[in-house]
Amino acid sequence: FHWGVREHGMMAAVNGLAAHGGFRPYGATFLVFLDYCKPSLRLAALMGLPTLAIFTHDSIGVGEDGPTHQPIEHLAMLRSIPGMVTIRPADAAETAEAWRATMRRNDGPTTLILTRQKLPALPRNADPASEAVRGGYIIHEPSSAPRAIVIATGSEVSIAIDAAKQLDADGIPTRVVSLPSWELFAAQDESWRNRVLPPSITARVSIEAGTTFGWERFVGCSGRMIGIDHFGASAPGDRLFKEFGFTAERVIAAVRELA
Repeated sequence: FHWGVREHGMMAAVNGLAAHGGFRPYGATFLVFLDYCKPSLRLAALMGLPTLAIFTHDSIGVGEDGPTHQPIEHLAMLRSIPGMVTIRPADAAETAEAWRATMRRNDGPTTLILTRQKLPALPRNADPASEAVRGGYIIHEPSSAPRAIVIATGSEVSIAIDAAKQLDADGIPTRVVSLPSWELFAAQDESWRNRVLPPSITARVSIEAGTTFGWERFVGCSGRMIGIDHFGASAPGDRLFKEFGFTAERVIAAVRELA
């Protein structure tokens, strides 16, 4: 069905199909239009319906559409809904794993957050992409024991890996953790969470092209959070990322302050 500018009605119909049974329904729109379908998503979470909402154009990288179409606070809003699982994959491999995790889930709604930009297939020298279903895993590990950790989601994971490679070469061994789903990661046992984010490594930097709200739970009081806590601007996506500091150079500078 093509709903037009009717996101609330779209997700309400998805809820009805899920409640009826016999379907695994989904709805899809831009992430900024979450504002219109939030009531339906909240009801899906309240009712424990196994719906799927696919949101694209997930950051200021939307570009020339300007700040009206750039989601800033929307990831934080989704993560605040009890019973909701939100997944923001970093590449095609993580997206496939996110889809598998969604199809296995029968007790509540899932949101899949996808970018507008083309993303590279990421190199992995630690955990395989299949561990993305745990919500957080080690995607890049230095050759010696890490002194710092960079945590990222979605399109910013590739930036984090580029930064870590330079930091490794400069003598600051840095781990990169891909954290596509806070909820799935929180559901893992303590041994997995401590393996991925050892409490002993306090030099931590997060990078996500949205508000920094909530990231302190992963980087701690002494960590650094790279995000955007104001509305964006109208320009090509690459320029916006550079202007607002979503770059490997800024990650490197933040890690050096801590390590």
